[in-house]
Amino acid sequence: MVEPILTVEGLKTHFNLREGMLKAVDGISFSLAPDEVLCIVGESGSGKSVTAQSILRLIDPPGHIVEGQIRYGDIDLLALSEREMEKIRGDRIGMIFQDPMTSLNPVFTIGEQISEGLREHLDMGKTEAREQAVELLHSVGIPHPEARYQDYPHHFSGGMRQRVLIAAAIACQPDILIADEPTTALDVTIQAQILKLLADVQRRLNSALILITHDLGVVASMADRVLVMYAGEMVEYGDVKTIFEQPKHPYTIGLMKSVVRLDNQRGVQLHSIPGTPLVPINPPPGCAFRSRCDAALGVCETDRPRAHSVAEDHLVSCHLMRQAEAS
Repeated sequence: MVEPILTVEGLKTHFNLREGMLKAVDGISFSLAPDEVLCIVGESGSGKSVTAQSILRLIDPPGHIVEGQIRYGDIDLLALSEREMEKIRGDRIGMIFQDPMTSLNPVFTIGEQISEGLREHLDMGKTEAREQAVELLHSVGIPHPEARYQDYPHHFSGGMRQRVLIAAAIACQPDILIADEPTTALDVTIQAQILKLLADVQRRLNSALILITHDLGVVASMADRVLVMYAGEMVEYGDVKTIFEQPKHPYTIGLMKSVVRLDNQRGVQLHSIPGTPLVPINPPPGCAFRSRCDAALGVCETDRPRAHSVAEDHLVSCHLMRQAEAS
């Protein structure tokens, strides 16, 4: 059995707000194998991005990681000092953020921003770092990389800025790449190009990839395993084939039914999940999805469902699964 390169156990990241305690991530567990692609999916506000930021310990006050373990190999990331963690970020774990315009510093050239990571983590000299940065720009499809090295972020289109972020993230050939909805602000054609680039880079580096997305089409084409989140909790987790063909949680089933298919019959109404997502500020007891679930049980009002194994490598957090097994 292949040892996971990343293991997250019982992760809880909360934000102490005026309105109360926001449980943005509340008990997430998963593992990531070398070379594997894990897609984290769910509606806006489900805790996907906070999960990614927690792995890299990028949570600022009023947020804080209150419980859990995050292990990179045999290293407990939560036990490291900030200085030790800085050596991991951008070196062994690379991050591609959602909005490249706010992620790139507008007052430095893109070449300087890529070279900085190479000098800091790999102890390269200025000339060597510049040559490597130019090569990285070329590898992600930036035309005329020698000239574009001197350009500033505002000189690039959205798609090209995202390529720059990918170049910066892979500069030190990390073991793990985390991409947080990297195609959100891009048009469909550019989205496809960026996703293909990500897949190519991941294969070339033999890196593991965590891809955060709300696009189930992307999940179907790229994922090995899928983690479905709702209101800060894991509701379903398994390999991509199982999740798409045999979803068990009512929320996952609703997501799958909401996908527009080319073979939909004319006149068939597109399915939508009723109600609105729960904002987990001082959440009530019980299942977070119960108010939107047609199959809710009495126990869903009082008891929070725990992850339950319904098959090998397939976990579901739902009382219905336990009831079905007991009957």
